[in-house]
Amino acid sequence: MDQVFVGTIVLPDRIIDRGFVLASEGVVRAVGAGDAPSGEVHGGPGALILPGAIDAQVHSRSQRDQEDFIWSTSSAAAGGVTTIVDMPYDDGDLICTPERFERKRDEAAAQARTDFALYATVDPEDGPTHIDALVQSGAAAFKFSTFGTDPKRFPRLAPQQLFACFQAIARHGLIAGVHNEDEEVVRAATAEVRSTGATDYLAHGRARPPISEMLATAQVYATAAATGCPGHIVHCSLGAGYDLAAAYRAMGHDATIEACIHYLILDEEEDVRRLKGRAKVNPPIRPRAEREALWRHLAAGHVTVVSTDHVSWSLDRKDKDDMLANASGLPGLEILLPLLLKGLDERGLPLTHAARLLAHNPARLFRLDHAKGALAVGCDADVAILARAPHAYDPAESGANISDWSPYAGMTLPFRVEAAYLRGRLIAADGKVLAEPGRGRFQRPQRSVAP
Repeated sequence: MDQVFVGTIVLPDRIIDRGFVLASEGVVRAVGAGDAPSGEVHGGPGALILPGAIDAQVHSRSQRDQEDFIWSTSSAAAGGVTTIVDMPYDDGDLICTPERFERKRDEAAAQARTDFALYATVDPEDGPTHIDALVQSGAAAFKFSTFGTDPKRFPRLAPQQLFACFQAIARHGLIAGVHNEDEEVVRAATAEVRSTGATDYLAHGRARPPISEMLATAQVYATAAATGCPGHIVHCSLGAGYDLAAAYRAMGHDATIEACIHYLILDEEEDVRRLKGRAKVNPPIRPRAEREALWRHLAAGHVTVVSTDHVSWSLDRKDKDDMLANASGLPGLEILLPLLLKGLDERGLPLTHAARLLAHNPARLFRLDHAKGALAVGCDADVAILARAPHAYDPAESGANISDWSPYAGMTLPFRVEAAYLRGRLIAADGKVLAEPGRGRFQRPQRSVAP
């Protein structure tokens, strides 16, 4: 039977009141307004119908034997996220060769409840040696870092190595995404903070000051411009970073930039002070003035995508008294879509931003827009249904998360995800995940340039 999703249809460029999306055999067949065609009806008056979200930045395997795709895609499905893009910095297994990439791809396919795409990276000792082969294996993008958290798990690429890798990627039309913090500045600032004995909630922000982020961001865009490679900043906490991205785009360069949801929702004065290590992330959550600057950039169209940078650390990695001793990263997959809608709703911004920043733009960024990211004829029928139903968020309520803590616990959300569909099949309803492991499929990008 054909499926018909009815309600307020939220598209990247417009909203259709009393609209419908018709799907059959897992594919969208029609989108329109007025009387819906016959079929199995989902949604109804008052329902918001959005394209299934794409989370552009997920770390499913950052902590060995903790989350994996079993749980990350469970959180995703419960939150209306129907595709995740997973990062290559797995604990004990840097995804830097085609063999490692294909092993991860196959293991994830057996576990995933939602669709997924994969980033790849390089080992600094290899440089760009394996980039062509990783593209052939299906990498949707490449991730690098200008700061070295760990020489094997999360290594830094020196400027000349980054340049060579960008040159190699440019031939394939994929993006090079970069973690943007300057190595020398962070090392020096961290040493200075340590010398004072500071361990409070402000210590992390002082150890990774704004100049570290801006220097690295400038390096990434300059390297991208010089090589012709699409350059992507995977997380920016500073309004000035979005100004820089817009300036490079105005010069004709493919410069994109990502706002993690925590930078849009949390601030240093209230939330980091309250949560301490549970709010530690790199780059740090900044003062409230920077958060509001990001919303102004979002409203102006300067943000390319919004993501979570999701990782579910166990609490023993997040609750140390010394702020700098805690692991960096936050869970957020289950709540990404409701959080962005909350921010838009509170600021009176069009909900079309959600369809664009969480579906349309990420699909284009990772070259998946032939099938993903749109309620459009011919695309996969990936659908999220939400309703206005104010409630306090409880990360343990759904049973979809491996960790029952969240920096957003207790926050009032104006919208609730009622159901999520992957290629027309129900994968979650009323916060309960219905999809079994293995339901999700690996998503291979359509490259815009042949190797």
